[in-house]
Amino acid sequence: EVQLQASGGGLVQAGGSLRVSCAASGFGFDDYAIGWFRQAPGKEREAISCFNKVDGTTVYADSVKGRFTISSRTASSRGAKNTVSLQMDSLKPEDTAVYYCAADPFPSCRYWSGPYRASELYWGQGTQVTVSS
Repeated sequence: EVQLQASGGGLVQAGGSLRVSCAASGFGFDDYAIGWFRQAPGKEREAISCFNKVDGTTVYADSVKGRFTISSRTASSRGAKNTVSLQMDSLKPEDTAVYYCAADPFPSCRYWSGPYRASELYWGQGTQVTVSS
């Protein structure tokens, strides 16, 4: 069973930093594209960053490029977890949203570069990020 467990987030002032992480299990971690979406109140969910585990490439939405950094760590010992993290720097009030990690069995980050199909992704629970002005 695919499981994605998000953690991190919280409240920070504009200009500050936060890190959200996603612990993944139940699937071939190195064969999936894994990344983050976010949904602000009253807005549609948007793709913001993806890590292609096959070739190590990354995708960022224009709105976060240069401020957010996605990273991936494959578990190296028994009991450790595969994780994908999003380091968010220079945060702005418009970054306020619920952040969701998602995994796509097709490894090319296709749904982070164009329209996505929610039903074809595995989703973790959201984690709230609030940036005060």
